[in-house]
Parts: sequence; structure tokens; C-alpha cells
Amino acid sequence: MKVSIPTRDENGLDGIVEQHFGKAPTYTIIDTETNQVTVIPNTSEHMGGLGLPPEYLHENGVDIMLCGGLGFKAVNMFESYGIKVFVGAGGTVRDTFKAWKAGKLHNATAENSCSEHGHDDHHHQ
Repeated sequence: MKVSIPTRDENGLDGIVEQHFGKAPTYTIIDTETNQVTVIPNTSEHMGGLGLPPEYLHENGVDIMLCGGLGFKAVNMFESYGIKVFVGAGGTVRDTFKAWKAGKLHNATAENSCSEHGHDDHHHQ
């Protein structure tokens, strides 16, 4: 199984988790069977390339995406490619991977996904 985490750098397990998955400069992928760690550049359209991150990660064999949080549309898109999404990632790749293995990250669903622009239903004056 391949687990992907959006990252700010190419430091592998010591890499810092990027909170905005689409704008992450890199994705760190951990193969849970071999413990091999691979860092790939984000070449999606968010970074001037082609395609969307779920499609790109699917092409790289990713089964699970661990991220800080993401919107409902993105959760649906990952699911359409057969990629399960877990939210609550933070700190380093190592921290996030350990938290996921310990069951501390939550499976992203329509109910717990965040809206695209924060709290749209609150009006601040």
C-alpha cells in the first residue's frame, strides 16, 4: 500500500507537511510493505503542469492520502480514483505517518470536510 503526504520539501520522513495539498511543492510517498520513501514533485495544474493532484497521485500508485484537511469536492475526487483520504496531518511526515498508523487521523467524509473558504456561514462584522 502506498501512502502519500503533501510536503514542502524533499526531506523524506523529516519533511514538513504542507497544509494546502494542491499547492504542495512535493508529495512524499511511503510504501507500507517495503518502507521505501519516495519524494515526487507536484506537477499538477496547481503548479503549472497538467491534471489534478488526485489523478497524478493515482498514476503514481497511491492508495491513501494523509493531509491537514481539504474540501468536499477534493475528497470526492480522491475517492473517485479509489484513494482514501485521512485528515489531521501536521508536523513532519514521520509524525503524520505514526499518527495514521496509530489510528489518530480521521477518514475524510462529506461530513467532516472543510468548506473551500473557511466558515462561509459566519458573518464577521
